[in-house]
Amino acid sequence: MAIIKAEGVSIRYLTGDFKNIGLKEYVVRRLKGNYRITEFWADKNITFSLEKGDMLGIIGTNGAGKSTLLKAVSGIMVPTEGHMEINGTVAALLELASGFDGDLTVRENTYLRGALLGYTRKFMDEQYDAIIAFAELQGFQDRLFKQLSSGMKSRLAFAIACLVKPDILILDEVLSVGDGAFRKKSGDKMKEILAGGVTGILVSHSLGQVRELCNKILWLDHGKQVAFTDEVTLHCDAYEEFLTTKKLPQTAAEVRKLAEGWRKRQQRKREEAARTEAQRLQAVLEKGESKAALEAALAIVKKQKPELLKECAAGR
Repeated sequence: MAIIKAEGVSIRYLTGDFKNIGLKEYVVRRLKGNYRITEFWADKNITFSLEKGDMLGIIGTNGAGKSTLLKAVSGIMVPTEGHMEINGTVAALLELASGFDGDLTVRENTYLRGALLGYTRKFMDEQYDAIIAFAELQGFQDRLFKQLSSGMKSRLAFAIACLVKPDILILDEVLSVGDGAFRKKSGDKMKEILAGGVTGILVSHSLGQVRELCNKILWLDHGKQVAFTDEVTLHCDAYEEFLTTKKLPQTAAEVRKLAEGWRKRQQRKREEAARTEAQRLQAVLEKGESKAALEAALAIVKKQKPELLKECAAGR
């Protein structure tokens, strides 16, 4: 049985004059047929399915419909068309500051967020110390939440969502919060959670995170589904090239062509970097017989003619 199943999900926003003109003018304009409504489809005909333990990476430029789709998965929004089936409890980190009260302490907010996720006081008592330790907020438990930095708030939200062990964990650009050490810890925690069978969805502009953590990928562009597949590396490579060329693939062959173009581009960059390094070492070498020059010469030989070192060693 699928944990998450989306079938032809479409989400529409309606915008019109009512907000600015008031009720009376709205009624008059509707009677006169002079009321304008604009439709905007944030997502159109999105279809995918996730099993237990899957981690889906959703990629796409700003305005692709990623966050709107996450709100449908988490139950915040109901699809205008299509069907979304969710089997399990959901913990969603969409807007990290939501669900917290700035005038309550870190301790109080931890229990508040746990209650919003449907967990008992007894369960939160058991998990509290682990949550605070993971968020690295041991010295801030009685500090007002509004006094924390944005990074601290994000760490607390992430720690609560992860340590209470939901069936489905939704992350929208939250693995990039905190410093480098915490980002690594967050990534390691996600791997641990997925190994335990939790189904996850990650929206991230960091394709390195998507490549590392996800076994499935959903590519969106202006609300339309470009691809849903388990070929994560291929489509990440193609997306990297799309960001440069702006050529959206229409077929599997075009996806492969984009991916190959990006790989060739990366190879050229590596070769250029190698040439630049060789030139730098050559310049050092030409300055004289200093230790630095000798080390530069040795580095050049190791990179360009490693077989010469083997021959010299054999000769001795």
